[in-house]
Amino acid sequence: MGQCAKNGVSKMNESLIHVEESCFQSPQQNSLKPLQVSSHPPRILMLYGSLRERSYSKLLTLEAARLLEAFGAEVRIFDPLDLPQPDAAPDSHPRVAALREAAVWSEGMVWCSPERHGAMTGIMKSMIDWIPLSVGAVRPTQGKTLALMQVCGGSQSFNAVNQMRILGRWMRMITIPNQSSVAKAFLEFDEAGRMKPSAYYDRVVDVMEELVKFTWLTRDVSPYLVDRYSERKESAEALSKRVNQTSI
Repeated sequence: MGQCAKNGVSKMNESLIHVEESCFQSPQQNSLKPLQVSSHPPRILMLYGSLRERSYSKLLTLEAARLLEAFGAEVRIFDPLDLPQPDAAPDSHPRVAALREAAVWSEGMVWCSPERHGAMTGIMKSMIDWIPLSVGAVRPTQGKTLALMQVCGGSQSFNAVNQMRILGRWMRMITIPNQSSVAKAFLEFDEAGRMKPSAYYDRVVDVMEELVKFTWLTRDVSPYLVDRYSERKESAEALSKRVNQTSI
């Protein structure tokens, strides 16, 4: 991955005049069969976007975590308390380092935000902004699965999950089709913080089940899924430039 090589095609289609033949690789179904199947539980990182003492996004995250663990996943929940705003602290800040380490550890994520003024919260966005697209040769989010949830103070809305879906694509994640939006969240949890039985709860079960399935399906082949022509071509050109440089 990341370098150009002959793909076994004897002659390129002459209509593809702008394609670098050595970097062009036809997708192969056999490559979607992992050489080694992982046996450890799927590793899921969960983020929620509120600091309130009785945070419904946190309660929904905790409910989803119980389901994920019942489905056989290993779960980490990141508490955004004391996480500085992006650019207000160095990358070495302990909370930033903890978030980034958890992102690298994970094979999938759950993002859960309240909807505030028609959007995800700034707290939610700040956590995502602290996770870089790349750290050296490591891409903490690329090719990993993502499930989205939101809680609403009033009627059901999808503004926050729609925004997070855009961010998931930007972070090069495999965002699953299903999602959860809980309307009037203050009515959906009991005094102990447990979610009441409802169609909203059933949807959360659906979303977590789907996330585990997609994580099982993709985690061992994600390097192949995200291996792309433009990056193979760019890597080859960068290598050629270094090798053929005339001066240092």
